[in-house]
Amino acid sequence: MTSRTLSITRHFNAPRASVWRCWSEPELLKQWYCPKPWYVSEVTMDLRPGGAANTTMNGPDGEVMPNLGQYLEVVPGERLVFTDAFVGDWVPGANAPFMTGYVILSDAPDGGTHMEWGARHWSDEATEQHKSMGFEAGWNAAADQLDALASSL
Repeated sequence: MTSRTLSITRHFNAPRASVWRCWSEPELLKQWYCPKPWYVSEVTMDLRPGGAANTTMNGPDGEVMPNLGQYLEVVPGERLVFTDAFVGDWVPGANAPFMTGYVILSDAPDGGTHMEWGARHWSDEATEQHKSMGFEAGWNAAADQLDALASSL
C-alpha cells in the first residue's frame, strides 16, 4: 500500500506569529490560500476543535469550489488539523470525506518559521486524485504567496 499522506515542508523568513496570522485570520487567508489566478472569495473560521473551517475558491473561468470542513485540533501559533469529514459542530459532511489536512509551525534557528503542510487521505484513490490535481505545484505556489504575505506583515 502506498502512503496516503502528501506533504510539503517550507522555510519562511517571517516569524512564526506572522505565519500563524496568515493561517488564522480570514482576510489574510483569502490573500494567499490558493494559487493565482484562483482566489478565495469567502472564509468562515471558528478556530476551535469542532469549529467550522470553510473556504470558497474561485477560478478564472468562473469556477466555484466550496470547501466545507471542521477544525479537529487548534494549538495557537503551532498547529491546525482540519477535515472535510465534518462541517462544524461534528455534523458529518454531505459528501464522502476526501482528506484531513494539517499545518505544523515551529521556530527556525534563523528567526524564521519552519512549516509542514500536509494532507492525509481516506483512500489510495483520493491520494492519487490529489496528486493529479497538482498537489505539489499548487501547494508550493500557495506557500510562496504565504511567504510573501507573512514577510510583509
